Amino acid sequence: MTRHLPAIIFLLPLSLAICLPLIGIKHREWCRPMAFAVIAGMVLVSIANLVGVLQTGTIHYAFGGWAAPIGIEWVADGLASVMIVALSLLALICVIFISSVLFPNLGSRIVPFYTLVLLLVGSLVGMIFAGDLFNLFVFLEVSALCAYALVGLAGGKALVAGFRYLILGTFGASLYLLGVGYLYAETGTLNMADLAERIPLLVTSKAIAVGVLFMFIGLGIKMALVPLHGWLPDAYTYAPDRVTPLLASLVTKVALYGWIRIMFWVLGAQAVIYQIPILFLVGVLGAMAALIGAFLALSQKEIKRMFAYGGLSHIGLILVGMSLGNQTGFAGGVFYLLNDAVMQAGLFFWAGAIIHLYGVRTIEDLVRLRGGPGWMSAALVVMAMSMIGIPPTGGFFGKWYIILGAVEAQNYLAIAAVLIATLLTLAYFLKLFERVFRDRSAQQPPLMREVPLAVRISLGATSVAIIVLGLMSDHIVNFLLKTAVPPGL
Repeated sequence: MTRHLPAIIFLLPLSLAICLPLIGIKHREWCRPMAFAVIAGMVLVSIANLVGVLQTGTIHYAFGGWAAPIGIEWVADGLASVMIVALSLLALICVIFISSVLFPNLGSRIVPFYTLVLLLVGSLVGMIFAGDLFNLFVFLEVSALCAYALVGLAGGKALVAGFRYLILGTFGASLYLLGVGYLYAETGTLNMADLAERIPLLVTSKAIAVGVLFMFIGLGIKMALVPLHGWLPDAYTYAPDRVTPLLASLVTKVALYGWIRIMFWVLGAQAVIYQIPILFLVGVLGAMAALIGAFLALSQKEIKRMFAYGGLSHIGLILVGMSLGNQTGFAGGVFYLLNDAVMQAGLFFWAGAIIHLYGVRTIEDLVRLRGGPGWMSAALVVMAMSMIGIPPTGGFFGKWYIILGAVEAQNYLAIAAVLIATLLTLAYFLKLFERVFRDRSAQQPPLMREVPLAVRISLGATSVAIIVLGLMSDHIVNFLLKTAVPPGL
């Protein structure tokens, strides 16, 4: 039974997404509770899958009984299983937030909306478990199509942002697929494990080098790596406030996971450390993204746009950890990826709530929060502490392990990039605190003071998760070192 759990995790949201348009013909009110129930089921099955992987080892699931490399294979190892648990939990919290009375009724659009959400979650599961490069592309594009539609749901500027996202995302997918074609032409296989055996023999091949370059540029666009991030700020700023947390916490993070999987499991840790100068390039790009993203966040006036650029900076920090070429940096990067997913969800929960509770969209408007419920201020403080890197939050320990990895690698430029990005992050959160806690200028009273239960649950869950990740950081990082580190690192 354990070996079927990866397929069950995927089939739960996919099956409901297929059935929901039919169910919604007569019972539109069933969409929300059914989506919640299915994703709650995903959480339980994903935890069972993680326990099964720890007990029996990596699960190789061959579809149709055709073994790899001929057939389609999914691989549930330690890293994939941890990512699936995080994805399921965050998706559940996002669905709770989406259901809040804070947002206007979707009316007849509720059926396609929840269908898209379920397809998005299901396709992200497929990306994480995919054991070959082409299936990774298929699920990458399904998730992207759902994301384009969800961004454009608000109409107006969101349609323009969604169209821009579509154009750049399609270009990125095309580059990735072109790169896959180069690798297939040179090796005759698409299976990741099979490629990992053949590529070391072809490490000097120009076709392999060009293919890998195209794939990394394509995935770089998908995960909004600076300077390939042009679609993200507008998409996150103008997307519906109920949708942005789902996109910010999951979509770019899973694309980044795909980059990590290809770099360390397909090309191989030994190859990228000693033979191919990829880690140096990743380190430079990561440091640039960390600094440029934080600097651009500091210059913003719109809150959602500020958080969007802050997310770009943290993608750079994760890549800095991955570029260090040692287990400490890798585990620190993965741990920070998990923290950043939670932080991004929490920040956009907070932004969406203050927009609808108080009509606050810019930093200048934040004085309206004075006298508001402590829920909002407390959530902001916890998120800010983690983004800046103040103990006992998970953000602090994520940066700590990345710095330890940099010390081990004697990479002092990486340490400088982390510290400078941290100071810039502190600076833009001080701008927020200045308006919320110190500014005493007269403003109109809050439009609404009662925080809906779904918002309190979402903000509370992410705030508690950030603290728990910090307090449990030692255990989690040791767990990652034992179960999620790539072979040869």
